[in-house]
Parts: sequence; C-alpha cells; structure tokens
Amino acid sequence: MSKIDTIIFDLGGVLIDWNPEYVFLDVFNGDQEKTRWFLDHVCTSDWNENQDAGYPLAQATEDRVKLFPEYEKEIRKFYGDWENMLGGAIHGMVIILRKLIDSKQYKVVALTNWSAETFPIAQARFEFLQWFEAILVSGEENTRKPFIDIYELALNRFNIKPENAIFIDDNLRNIEAAKTLGIHGIHFTTSEKLKIQLETFNIKI
Repeated sequence: MSKIDTIIFDLGGVLIDWNPEYVFLDVFNGDQEKTRWFLDHVCTSDWNENQDAGYPLAQATEDRVKLFPEYEKEIRKFYGDWENMLGGAIHGMVIILRKLIDSKQYKVVALTNWSAETFPIAQARFEFLQWFEAILVSGEENTRKPFIDIYELALNRFNIKPENAIFIDDNLRNIEAAKTLGIHGIHFTTSEKLKIQLETFNIKI
C-alpha cells in the first residue's frame, strides 16, 4: 500500500451535524411523519443538492413554491431558517482532526457539498474550519460529489496523488466515486469506528 500523506474530509455529517428536521419538526409541531413526507416530497435532498452545485437559493425557492404553492410558507423556511438546521460540531471528529493536523504527517483538506451562499455561516460558527490547509466547496465550483470532475479538481488544485490519499465521507455514493480515481475511501459512521478504520492504513489516533 502506498504511504498515506493526505486526508480529505467531508464536512456535513462527518464534522458538522446538519439536519433539516431540526427546523421542520418544529414547523410540523413535532409530527415526524409529516416532517419526513415534506422532506421526501417537497424540499427533497436532491433539490437541496442542486444548490450545493451552485444553483441560487432564491431561485431554487421560487421554483419550489411554483411546484408546491400550498407549502409556500414552509418552503421559504428551508433557506430562510437554514442556520437552525446546523446542530453543532461532531466533537469526537474534531478531536481526530486536531490530532491529524498536530501530527504534521499529513496534508489535511476538506471536500464538501455545500452552497456557497450558506457556507460562510458555517465558517463563522465553527473555528475548526480554519484549521484545514484548504477547503473545496462545491457551490463555489458549480459541481458536486459524486461527479468525478470535483474529485479531479481537488486532486489537481491541492496537488494530491490519489493513491496517497484517504477520503472520509458519510455518503457511500461519494466514497465509491472517489475510489474510481484511485483514492482510498472510508465510509464514516462514528468517530470510534473511524479510529479503527484509520489503523488499517497505519494511522494511529
């Protein structure tokens, strides 16, 4: 196995807890079934991912209101109240991030699906986002994971050899795409499991 010299982190779901249910459970008075239906059929993950690839939030909102006028108020809350969808840092992961950086053995960067319009909110809230050597934000590049071009962009911009890099993401689809370019992948579930997974690459936390 090639020596690992680069760790690439996803952010949402790995280092930052983000969940639209934090807003919409309140909107629907704690009704989980209504909340789930709304997020599965109206403000869907596919729709939100389009904004992660650079589509303007305001236009996306108007598009959705035209499709579901009966849910106009709720749709406008998606980005209008977006900040309250941020839960907090995933603390075990922040500790791992700090240890990897402090070891000075690895280039530590981030590759995230995130709207360029909302990412500054996260940057202001989470100090650890300043620790990375670099962050590639999908919304700033008008593409997103799992499209291959965003991985190629990260490899070229950050001077990464794929065989020397590990990509950590909570979405298996994104991991599989990275692997097609020769990047090693770890499907993130918990910080404790990640420590064990990193050991298979001779990385001890």
